[in-house]
Amino acid sequence: MSETRKLAALLVSDVVGFSRLAGADEERLLARLRALRSDLIDPTIAVHKGRVVKRTGDGAIVEFRSAVDAVRCAVEVQDAMVERNAGVPEDRRIVFRIGIHIGDVVEESDGDLMGDGVNVAARLEGVCAPGAICLSEDAYRQVKGRLELAVTDLGETKLKNIAEPIRTYSLHVGAVAAPRTAANKPAVPAPKPVAERPSIAVLPFQNMSGDAEQEYFVDGLVEDVITGLSRIKSLLVIARNSSFVYKGKAVDIRQVGRDLGARYVLEGSIRKGGNKLRITAQLIEAETGAHLWADRFDGDLGDVFDFQDRVTERVVGVIEPSMLKSEIERSRRKPPDSLAAYDLYLQALPHLTLPIPAEARIAAPLLQDALRLEPNYPAAEANLAHCHEIFFHFGGLDPADRSAGLKHAETVLASRTDDATALAKAGFVMWQLGQDFVRASAAIERSLSYNPCCMTALLWGGLVYAFCGEPAKATEFAQRALRLSPFDPAAWMAHLSFGHAAVYEDRYDDAVSHYEKALHLSPQLGAMHTLLAIALALAGRADEASPVVTKALEVDPNFRIGRVLTMFKSPAFADKLRTGARLAGLPE
Repeated sequence: MSETRKLAALLVSDVVGFSRLAGADEERLLARLRALRSDLIDPTIAVHKGRVVKRTGDGAIVEFRSAVDAVRCAVEVQDAMVERNAGVPEDRRIVFRIGIHIGDVVEESDGDLMGDGVNVAARLEGVCAPGAICLSEDAYRQVKGRLELAVTDLGETKLKNIAEPIRTYSLHVGAVAAPRTAANKPAVPAPKPVAERPSIAVLPFQNMSGDAEQEYFVDGLVEDVITGLSRIKSLLVIARNSSFVYKGKAVDIRQVGRDLGARYVLEGSIRKGGNKLRITAQLIEAETGAHLWADRFDGDLGDVFDFQDRVTERVVGVIEPSMLKSEIERSRRKPPDSLAAYDLYLQALPHLTLPIPAEARIAAPLLQDALRLEPNYPAAEANLAHCHEIFFHFGGLDPADRSAGLKHAETVLASRTDDATALAKAGFVMWQLGQDFVRASAAIERSLSYNPCCMTALLWGGLVYAFCGEPAKATEFAQRALRLSPFDPAAWMAHLSFGHAAVYEDRYDDAVSHYEKALHLSPQLGAMHTLLAIALALAGRADEASPVVTKALEVDPNFRIGRVLTMFKSPAFADKLRTGARLAGLPE
């Protein structure tokens, strides 16, 4: 057998406590490992140009072109495992140890690697703390200037069956426990864990039609839903290969959540009757079994793929706000001293459902604390920009608030984030405070390119187009938003867009109807009362406008129509509002 000697970057991994886990439930453990390999480990290795040399039961030996590639791959896998193990009982978690070394190896003709380099990497893995990554000095020297790493110097370490001690380093990954340190080497503090995202598993839908030929449609629908949910960057979506392990099986949702590390589970069924299809879907909190949302959809087989697209759009559009509400409640139950950046962000959101300065002043410090913990956090940055927009327009037109809001919005837009919600909010602020329609509309369109079902982009985008004199576009966005989630708490924005569009087109009675709906959903906003009064006056219904004006000034005694007019680009539209305000008797 021919052989080649070379220098290689080697990664060796195994599962901590594999025998104990297998003894508890070997079949389920092996299924989980196969799923991890197919949807996390092997794809990550491929991205970083690695080659699996051999599987070792619960572990693997992988060769990379460089130590940088090996470390990046290891960090991605370990970070992902922190998220997947969130909510899983400690005695059921799959946790990896990983050792990385650069050394001399012999490559056999069949691709196998042998030699001292392999042995050192394997022994490094053996001394590694659970969930951590151990590097030899040779490997660390290659990466320390190229990657931002928080490490602990373990000093000279004696490795089993290796003649000379080797200086080793342990990488801090995610929220793992601090690795062991040499007595004379203080540990470098580990970075705070990244914001913890909620996770969801989409189970295979049940085909209850008795028609095996419909199986392709059932599976295709689920795959489309998984793809759609994956566009929501605040959400960790369990890959298809993991969730489809349960296809054709009776499942316990709580157990599925524990197995896959999923906080939420989406399940459903499809039933055929003649030429009709009925799809039911329900979102469940895995830990408690509580149902958060459920709906059914009816359609025709003749238009099956259009029906599939409509169901997917609806499910994806409604799940984000449903889960967000649950996540906010979860965060509120946490003790203050355990709050991470994500929790602080969640606690701020309920105070930003309406543009009320007093509420925004509660949200702003929470978002500032979140950014101190996670400086690169677009969602917190965008919402802080929105706070300053509220302070500016509804709290006194202070130029300092305008400057601060634009600064935070600019940070989001200049980043490479693909967080659709953050981009949409930053775009909205860019118009409201900077009157930059080009950048605002570009941000909205960029947001929808990442997630076409993003409710925030549709609702706030509708307002941007309404403020900028594009009533047709504003109406289109508002219609799409209400089709996705007609009972969304933020639906007042869609009706506001409809109302503005109607005023543009001189349909004043229609404007009254839409502003009434917006007011019904947001009675705390003085602006809603004043817009309704203006529309009534423009429609020639001044007697109806009078009591609305009285209420508007009770809610917002400092109201002036000039403050509202600054939001609109069209002089003709502003003139209509000014005329209506005068007819209604509102202060200018």
